[in-house]
Amino acid sequence: MFTALTVNGVNYVVKGLWLGGSEGARGGLELSPASTATGATAAGNPASTGAGTTAGPALTRRERHRQATYDEIVSVARALLRSSSTDLSLRAVAAEMGMTPPALYRYVDSYAELLVLVARAVFADVVASMTVARNRYPDDDPAAQIVASAAAFRRWALGNPAEFRLVFATPLPDESDADTAPGSRASATRPGTFARPEVEALAPCVTDNGADLFAGFFSEIFGRLWAKYQFPVPADEDLHPAVLAVLRADLTPATVTDGFGAITPGMVWMFERAWARLYGTVTLEVFGHVHPEFIRSGALFESTMLDVGRDLGLADEWDRLVEAAREEPTD
Repeated sequence: MFTALTVNGVNYVVKGLWLGGSEGARGGLELSPASTATGATAAGNPASTGAGTTAGPALTRRERHRQATYDEIVSVARALLRSSSTDLSLRAVAAEMGMTPPALYRYVDSYAELLVLVARAVFADVVASMTVARNRYPDDDPAAQIVASAAAFRRWALGNPAEFRLVFATPLPDESDADTAPGSRASATRPGTFARPEVEALAPCVTDNGADLFAGFFSEIFGRLWAKYQFPVPADEDLHPAVLAVLRADLTPATVTDGFGAITPGMVWMFERAWARLYGTVTLEVFGHVHPEFIRSGALFESTMLDVGRDLGLADEWDRLVEAAREEPTD
């Protein structure tokens, strides 16, 4: 698993952290609500999933029909996922579409592949929502862009709790367990390593145009934020030795811009801490683990964002930025 940090057009890759790569950042894949690439499935099937398709040769009539069927499969699956009365399954999807389960298997090989299709569509939708929020502000105002995007992520999560749980609150297998995946020799001696099928199924979304879209979106804005505000970051000696060891080993600049130099472990650590606080707060809200009034008022989220803002040198601008957090997109 990889985290990418993009600053002044410089792509830095950090291996081993939670989020994906730099796909989705400006200068890489430009996302918009009308044009969001979701990639292909692990089995090579098309996966526009209703969120737009990647550019390519014109499809034949048969290919268009097949793509429309994939889109319908994902749409129906997401509706079932949001439903409190029906569990998501291949049989349930087939029934809703008026198909037999064997007919559905001509499009989706397994329940695991269905989850991957759904997860990619969900990632694309949340990034598209954040893109709308980000684009309300100019690129020379990364502070407003990142606050508005974080608020859009929270609004999406609260409005789509079942989909949030699937893609943001499902534990993924750790890289250290890669040799114990089902079917490997190690897994035969450690039954139940990945007891929940969705855990293994969602793993491809981390590095294959899923979580990487999401990570790249935030890392690109964060990079421009640092370039503008030059907020202080921890020196190597101030980091926990275990953290420093990981970041020193895995932080590798793909390119270096003249006069800018390399990103330090402290900068990446600031990015990880900011994300952890945002993600933690939103997760607590989605699962209802805080007082309902804290959620309704947005007070907990705004306080968290202010705490993050202080670390990033934005405290003096908070009166302006909090309005960006409260403003909902109109388009």
